[in-house]
Amino acid sequence: MDYSKYETVIGLEVHAQLQTNSKLFSGDANRFGGQPNTQINPITLAHPGTLPKINKKAIEYAIKMGLACHCTIETLNCFARKNYFYPDLPKGYQISQHTTPICIGGYVSVFIAGTEKKIHLNRIHIEEDAGKSIHDAVDGFTCIDYNRAGTPLIEIVTEPCIQSAEEAFQYLTEIRKLVRWIDICDGNMEEGSLRCDANISIRLKGTTELGTKVEVKNLNSIRNVKKAIEFEVERMIRLVEKGETIVQQTRSFDAANDTTFAIREKEEANDYRYFPDPDLVPFFINPSSIEAIRKTMPALPNALKEKLQQEYGLSDYDAHQLCEDKYTAAYFEATASYNRNFKAIANWLLGPLKQYLNEQGQDFNQQPLLPITLAGIIQLVDEGKINFSTAANKLLPVLINTNAHPAATAESMNLIQVSDQNAVADWVQHVIKSMPEKVTEYKKGKKGLIGLFVGEVKKLSKGKADPKTTTTLLEKFLNEK
Repeated sequence: MDYSKYETVIGLEVHAQLQTNSKLFSGDANRFGGQPNTQINPITLAHPGTLPKINKKAIEYAIKMGLACHCTIETLNCFARKNYFYPDLPKGYQISQHTTPICIGGYVSVFIAGTEKKIHLNRIHIEEDAGKSIHDAVDGFTCIDYNRAGTPLIEIVTEPCIQSAEEAFQYLTEIRKLVRWIDICDGNMEEGSLRCDANISIRLKGTTELGTKVEVKNLNSIRNVKKAIEFEVERMIRLVEKGETIVQQTRSFDAANDTTFAIREKEEANDYRYFPDPDLVPFFINPSSIEAIRKTMPALPNALKEKLQQEYGLSDYDAHQLCEDKYTAAYFEATASYNRNFKAIANWLLGPLKQYLNEQGQDFNQQPLLPITLAGIIQLVDEGKINFSTAANKLLPVLINTNAHPAATAESMNLIQVSDQNAVADWVQHVIKSMPEKVTEYKKGKKGLIGLFVGEVKKLSKGKADPKTTTTLLEKFLNEK
């Protein structure tokens, strides 16, 4: 089967729950993990006579995402009712934006094989989340938990411009990083605070007409999005090659065997019978408010990556790794204000410190080691008073929770290396005298034995002999005639 004559066209819809204290249109608590139906009130339950009220913080968070994605912010906004059977939304309809999304256009940059590609957005709009239907709690019944009903969401909709599962993977990775970076969503796909629907179609290369699309709903991991797209593309090509018809439908992903299955025929927009919500008046966003929000935004990952390369001389790889998380990047800059060995700082953050945090199940915003303490450790290594291995394996575990003075702590632990040539020379000569056969082999050409001699001096000095001084003196004495 010739797969190469087809191209894939993908559009993604990403739902991000906003980390507001309360819900989109009521004062219920917006928290994950509460006891079922404890975060509800008459507005959530759609009691007669209750009226919704817009959460201002949700509007602010949506604007932040729009600015991060280079969107145009729509100043005049309104909400619509999306009439569709939601068994876990008491109103029987969802409040969403339809004709006036708060963010229009924009793009998100991704890098594929080192080349930048802009994934263009159609829109970002605000809507409320539905509750949860639980089918396996009581035999023969479906249980409804309304705690999530009314949680504020933004839906980030791309144009149909993604061409592969890998591009989709990179785009979602970037979206998750962005929502975390600007503190509007925790990006936890397992808990459902970030979810993705993938619209997938195929067409012959060289054609411009879009093929029949299939939507795969509620993918709960970036890896599953990639797997679902790969399976669907292959399935659709097989259908076309057999002369069969692709049916427009909604499908779900089975993570147990990495396949998709049909759940219903796909609805069209007119099936939802949108109309303006009569209980929510249109709202206007003042341009000055947008600029005020823009000023609160942190430097975004790509801009910060460029800064790390230009101002600190870091490699593309180091800068990219540091900018995977804003707290890591902030920690780097804080440490760089105390020590100018920027490469060493990056090595420590991406090496020993990252390893420690991974072992503790922590992130860099929970890092107990103060930047000034790390700067002091690096200075000790740079001055040759302690080697990297000793600093990472012996000194760091002590300082990471105490933040004691690095030099004083290293001295008290007897870790300071001896660089005095007379003291090191005594150790070197003692080792040479104790190993006459190895000395003879070295002089006959087995220069690799130098490592053995260095190791013996290290043992004799209990690790205090400076390796550079040791190597220099060993080569001097061993090469004497």
